[in-house]
Amino acid sequence: MRCKTGQRFHATTRTRCKIILSALFFSACGTPALADNTKPTESSNFTPLPTSAFAELPFVEDVELSPDGTQLAGLFGIGGEQRIMMMPIVGDRSKGVMIAVPDQTQVAWIRWVGNDNVIVGLSALLPVETDRWYISRLIGIDRSTGKITKLLWDLGGQNASDVLWIPADGSKEILVAAQSSIYSNIPGFWPAVYRVDVATGRKRVVEKGRADVVDWGADHLGRVRFGIGYRDTTTKSTLLFRSSGERALRVIDSAKLGDEEELTIPFYFVPDSNRGFVIKENASGRSAVVEIDIPTGKDVRTVYADDEADVERVLMASDGSKLLGVSTSDRDTPLRWLDPAMAAHQKTLEAASPNSVVRVESFSDDQKKLLVRFSTPDNPGLLFYFDAVTGDLIKLAAMNDTLDGKRLSRAKMIQYKARDGLEIEGVLTMPRGRNSKNLPLVVMPHGGPWAHDTLTYDYWAQFLAERGYAVLQPNFRGSTGYGIAFEKAGQGQLGFAMQDDITDGVRWAVAEGIADPKRVCIVGGSYGGYAAMWGIAKDPDLYRCAVSINGVANLRREVNDFGGMIRKRLYRGQWQKMTPDFAAVSPINAIARIKAPLLLIHGKKDVTVDHAQSARMYSAMTKAGKAVEFVSVPLADHYFTREADRMTLLTSIERFLAKHNPPD
Repeated sequence: MRCKTGQRFHATTRTRCKIILSALFFSACGTPALADNTKPTESSNFTPLPTSAFAELPFVEDVELSPDGTQLAGLFGIGGEQRIMMMPIVGDRSKGVMIAVPDQTQVAWIRWVGNDNVIVGLSALLPVETDRWYISRLIGIDRSTGKITKLLWDLGGQNASDVLWIPADGSKEILVAAQSSIYSNIPGFWPAVYRVDVATGRKRVVEKGRADVVDWGADHLGRVRFGIGYRDTTTKSTLLFRSSGERALRVIDSAKLGDEEELTIPFYFVPDSNRGFVIKENASGRSAVVEIDIPTGKDVRTVYADDEADVERVLMASDGSKLLGVSTSDRDTPLRWLDPAMAAHQKTLEAASPNSVVRVESFSDDQKKLLVRFSTPDNPGLLFYFDAVTGDLIKLAAMNDTLDGKRLSRAKMIQYKARDGLEIEGVLTMPRGRNSKNLPLVVMPHGGPWAHDTLTYDYWAQFLAERGYAVLQPNFRGSTGYGIAFEKAGQGQLGFAMQDDITDGVRWAVAEGIADPKRVCIVGGSYGGYAAMWGIAKDPDLYRCAVSINGVANLRREVNDFGGMIRKRLYRGQWQKMTPDFAAVSPINAIARIKAPLLLIHGKKDVTVDHAQSARMYSAMTKAGKAVEFVSVPLADHYFTREADRMTLLTSIERFLAKHNPPD
């Protein structure tokens, strides 16, 4: 393997492996190796990094390699804001195309169509008649001219961005399912499938909409093979399937989604057959990849399963013709390549950097050119371009220029038992340069709640640790990644045992001598923001303060607001299974019990949790004479994708914690 390095946004400069790439990035043999995370912490005389180092936007997110492996596309951090950008990997990167994210929208994903165009999925929360609805749209961007083409924006429906298929031969016509009306008594309410030219916007219908069919699916050759029917009044869903070589669709399966029945929907079709791959629960209660006979639903074989981990997503060949691997919930080896060539690439890259997490971000159609990220829990890492044919490894950028190779605070997975004996796992980050005992603690529950924290770089956790706090991120019951039984253990327990699991994590840290019981605060975003507010109401003597970021204060209001979604009754029912009484566990109804000061931070452009949730909590707290502060961030979205907004977020948290729970 030959090692090369390139400058950011400029013509690539190449050097030999013997040159040290950075303080972080070298080993005896000259190949990439991130810092050994098992080494002892630094002495206490270090100088803490400035807040701006943590507020800095990542070099790129949602990065995609072009089919031929010569171009990059993604959300790049430019001038403190995210920009949609396309640029060559080698050569003059100043010739790249840069597009601002359209106002009042969020980028959902970016994908290449051939080597000269990308399509971008956008979402927004916009006024529709007397309500606000979630709207989705597509744009196409030409790499050579920068021209933006709105795709299907003339249809007038709620959703027009469900891409079913992208051709692998370089042509520009994709398949998209889209609605053309918002009224359910008009045929256009049910999505049709369009063939759309991403360069011109020209379209034609290839599959007419059908009453009650809300989703469509295609095989890797661009043939529409199934539709998903759904009625929200009954929450009943049906699977319509088109057998190989047939024109007609027929119903082959049904499920009452409200009763937690599931359809087995294929993500891959075995060529020239009626078999396909699905993700389904196996006998061990773990999600696995199984080949089935689609018309009968009978299992043919298990493609991949692990009794100790869930399959979280599948990794397909660029043209969708082959399953290459799976991403699992296993924290030690989350990526499992089933394709021998990709497995060999992974092995080569891991050997080059044995002390880091090696993540393949994207790859070319021939799977011989890869974008690779080397990182550790205490550093956001470095992005490299790997040519498997030549063995060249080209450094593209540090994900955070300021941090570059600096070693930050160590993180590790920990386990503790909840009060009812359930095993809970979490991430513990210990502040560098500090004594490891009797520390001020920030407990930071994740969002979702259907999510989980992993042993990866987290800029919130690292920022708080840099300021002297131990940070505990508990994966409370109801979190994903621990099997169906653990996830369902959260049902009926939102605000009850789910919150107790967080409390029990604090008690574990105190019992271990890590945390000072008199210096504990709770901080969280989204659902974690709810848990922060509910924590100081449910356990008012446990916490010195709380910070809610884009949090939910009124559960009843939140779960009744699904922005016009077709499945709103189903989603509402799923939330109703989480707790018997929304009002009883809503922080806005428990203000009288709150003793600790509360900081509310909310972006006014948040399209996930309404800004009004924090505004009303602030008003109610103020009226009750409670200690509360509200930082309303005018241009911030749910994820704080602007650098200025991240600075506001972090400095507000730092100031509040220093006042109410100082680290020294």
